[in-house]
Amino acid sequence: MTDLTAEMIQRGRGPSTQEVARRREVARDMRSAREKLTSTSGLERAFDYELIRVYAQYRSGAVIPLALLGLLVAGVASIWVQPIVAGAWGLCLLATVVLSKLLTRRFLAQDPATVSVRRWRRAFMTAEFLQSTAWAMMVLVGALGARTFVLFGLVIVAAKATMLAATLPAAACAALVPLCIAALSLLAVSQDMNTMLLVTMVVVAQLFFLGLGRRVYASTVEALQSHAEKDSIFGELEQAKANSDEARRRAEEANLAKSRFLATMSHELRTPLNAILGFSEVMKNEVFGAHVAASYKEYASDIHDSGLHLLNLINEILDLSRIEAGRYELNEEAVQLGHAVEECRHMMGLRARGKHQMIQEFIDDSLPRLWADERALRQIVLNLLSNAVKFTPPGGEITIKVGWTSSGGQYVSVKDSGPGIPEDEIGTVMSSFGRGSLAIKTAEQGSGLGLPIVKGLIDLHGGNFQLKSKPREGTEVIVIFPASRVMETLPALEVPGESPAPPAEKRARAA
Repeated sequence: MTDLTAEMIQRGRGPSTQEVARRREVARDMRSAREKLTSTSGLERAFDYELIRVYAQYRSGAVIPLALLGLLVAGVASIWVQPIVAGAWGLCLLATVVLSKLLTRRFLAQDPATVSVRRWRRAFMTAEFLQSTAWAMMVLVGALGARTFVLFGLVIVAAKATMLAATLPAAACAALVPLCIAALSLLAVSQDMNTMLLVTMVVVAQLFFLGLGRRVYASTVEALQSHAEKDSIFGELEQAKANSDEARRRAEEANLAKSRFLATMSHELRTPLNAILGFSEVMKNEVFGAHVAASYKEYASDIHDSGLHLLNLINEILDLSRIEAGRYELNEEAVQLGHAVEECRHMMGLRARGKHQMIQEFIDDSLPRLWADERALRQIVLNLLSNAVKFTPPGGEITIKVGWTSSGGQYVSVKDSGPGIPEDEIGTVMSSFGRGSLAIKTAEQGSGLGLPIVKGLIDLHGGNFQLKSKPREGTEVIVIFPASRVMETLPALEVPGESPAPPAEKRARAA
C-alpha cells in the first residue's frame, strides 16, 4: 500500500523532484534579481553590507601598523625638514588614522539591520581621502631634495590603500587621487629625465594597484556568493530534514494506525468467517439432509471457497504487516529442507495434476538439517509452487531443485515453463499487491503478496532471494539459506559440568 501511495503521489498528486528543483531555482533567481534592483552597487543588499563590513575589519586591524609607519616616515623626514614640521605632519597623519579607527568601530558596533549602506560608504570615502591627503603631504619633503624617498613612500601608501579599501572600489579611488596629484606635483619642482621616469613609474604602479584591488574585490564578491549559496543549501537541508522528520513521524503514526486497524479487523473478520466456513461446510456436505434444490449445494461450496480465499488473504496481509514492522517471530528448530519441500510438493500435486502439469524433483537427500522456522519455510515453498502452478500453462513442466550452494548453504529452486515476466515488470511483481500484466490479462486469483512475503521471510533467515525470468522462457525463483543455518556448522551447546567434547562428537551431537 505504501508503494502504491508513493507512486500515486509521484504521478499525479505531487510535483516531481525535477520540478521542485526547478521551482526552487526560479525562486532563487527572482529573489536575487529583486535584491539587485534595490541595491546601490548592482549586487544583493546583503553583499553591500558584507563588503563594507570586510573593509571596516581590515581598516580596524591596520591602525597600529599605519601609526608606526607614519611615525617612522616622520622621523626620517626630519633629516630634510625641521623636526617640529615633521612632528606636526606626523600628528596630522595620526589624527586621520584615529578618525578612521573611530568610524570603523562605530560601524561594526551598529545593528546590521539599521545600517545605512549609502551613508557609511560616503563616510569611508571621505576618511580615505583625508588620510591619503595627509600622506600626500610628504611631497613637501621631496621638494627639498628627497624626491626618491617621497616617491617610494607614495608607492607603499598606494599599495596599502588599495589593498585595505579593495572591497570598496570608490574608497580606493578616493585614496589614490591625492597620491597621484602629489606624485605629479614633483614635476613642477624638477623636470629632469630621472624625476620624470620615477613619477611615471609611481603613477603606473598606483594604477596597477588599483587594478589589483579590483581583482581582490571580484574575489571577495565570489567568496560572499559562495558563502551565501552554502548558507542557502544548509537552510534547504535543514528544512528538508525538518520535513523528513515530520514525514517520518506521520509515517510512523500511519503505520501504527495501520497495525491497530489490521489487528482489530483481523479479529472482526475472522469471527464471522469461522461461522461462514463452518456452516457452509455443513451445508455443502449435507450433514442434516439433502437440499431441496441441487444448486444449493453448489452455492454452499462457492461460499465455503470464497470464505477460505478471504481468510487466506487476511492471513497474508497480517504476515506481511508483521514482517514489514519487524514483529514476525521465528520459531526456529532443526528442519529437514528436503522433507519439507517434498510435503509441499505433495500438497500442490493435486492442483498440478488438474492442469496436466508435470513436476520434476531433484532433491539431495543427504542434506543436513537447517536451523529455521518450519512454518515460514513451508510458506515459502508453498507460495513459490502456487505461483508456478498458477502461471504454467496446461501440460507445462515445473522443476524443483534442493541442494548445496557454493558457500556451504542450502537452496530451493522452483522453475516453471510459463510465459515469463518482462524485465520492466519484475519490480512490480516484487512490490506489495503488485501484479504483472499476465496475471491481469488471465484474471488469475491472487493478492500480489506471495513473492513479497517470500522475500521478507528469507530475509528474516539471513538468506538471499533471486528471481530470474524472461518472456517465453519461464521463471525461476531461488531462495538461499546461509551456511550459518546449516546444523553441521553450528557449535554444540556446552552443558555445565561436562568436559568439552571432541570436534567429531560435537558435529554428531549437532546433527
